[in-house]
Amino acid sequence: MFQKPNAFSFFLLFSFPCLNLFILVCRFHQTELYFQVPNTCYPIVYSPEYNITFMGLEKLHPFDAGKWGKVINFLKEKHLITDDNIVKAREATEEDLLVVHTRGYLNKLKWSIVVATITEIPPLLLLPNFLVQRKVLRPLRTQTGGTIMAGKLAIERGWAINVGGGFHHCSSDKGGGFCAYADITLAIKFLFERVEGISKATIVDLDAHQGNGHERDFMDDSRVYIMDVYNRYIYPGDGFAKRAIKRKIELDWGTEDQEYLEKVDMHVQGALNEVRPDILIYNAGTDILDGDPLGGLAISAQGIVKRDEIIFKAARERNIPILMVTSGGYQKRTARIIADSIINLHNLGLVDCNAASSEAGPSRVSLLMNAPLLAATQLSSH
Repeated sequence: MFQKPNAFSFFLLFSFPCLNLFILVCRFHQTELYFQVPNTCYPIVYSPEYNITFMGLEKLHPFDAGKWGKVINFLKEKHLITDDNIVKAREATEEDLLVVHTRGYLNKLKWSIVVATITEIPPLLLLPNFLVQRKVLRPLRTQTGGTIMAGKLAIERGWAINVGGGFHHCSSDKGGGFCAYADITLAIKFLFERVEGISKATIVDLDAHQGNGHERDFMDDSRVYIMDVYNRYIYPGDGFAKRAIKRKIELDWGTEDQEYLEKVDMHVQGALNEVRPDILIYNAGTDILDGDPLGGLAISAQGIVKRDEIIFKAARERNIPILMVTSGGYQKRTARIIADSIINLHNLGLVDCNAASSEAGPSRVSLLMNAPLLAATQLSSH
């Protein structure tokens, strides 16, 4: 309940302007994830640190733990990108993660058995945690940092792609399904807190699995609209989290291209017409691919490329900034499909990788982050 300020509050407000400045400056922790990216870089975020390789243990999970690097290599082969014109992701720090995660949850990750359970790689429980942190969790923290960075870039450039991320089964206090950090929730919370004018977000989750992590995080947050299209019969089957979904499309085993694409097109149009967000976060899982061992759907490679085209076209036609993360996909050929999709988006003019804008003015993010400095200047002049 709102409390009227008392006399002591007014005394502090007017007698100690420096105290108010201190509160303003300390509103946000210092982060290295929000910085001014050179205009010569495309809003494609990646780091070699994304890829998980450690004594072959990564092969014990069906996830291709090196697919992110393969996507980048395919894009380089097509001369779409180089190492110099993409944005190198930075690792999210503990302070960054605490914007969403509880300290208790982050402390649990210091136990190898917990990480083994979340990542579904049982042998990890036998390893000392410092190795688990370095070889498994650091890559996931770097991908998480990449999603947060891509959120800022999407606002500045109109679109951004994090070649990793999409850990949609993790919520503020619980991980699962290979998802240890809630990168989608973090990207949205960072934008809400740090970017002026960003107060509404839409999540379009097209991974084959229900995105129960971000759904639990935004259960009672009217600022976030969630559309989720998933196989109704597979993990996680989180009935409680489903209450947060504003537009729920549950699919049957073996759903194919025509039905799938018609539903995606109809519902994304409906979602964006129902609520116009300040940003669209697109969880572009490729585990919908025919033959995926976990997804249970039957979408072709061409169907996935068309699906991504539908989502980007819907956002770009409405001038809604879009952030894409790559999420699940458990076949070796998914890396090529992701790369082919990005190339298709480029060829259609839905993403511009010919030249980054050289006319971009000061970013909305930068202006907000400089607000405390501006306030200090104004106070010192009085």
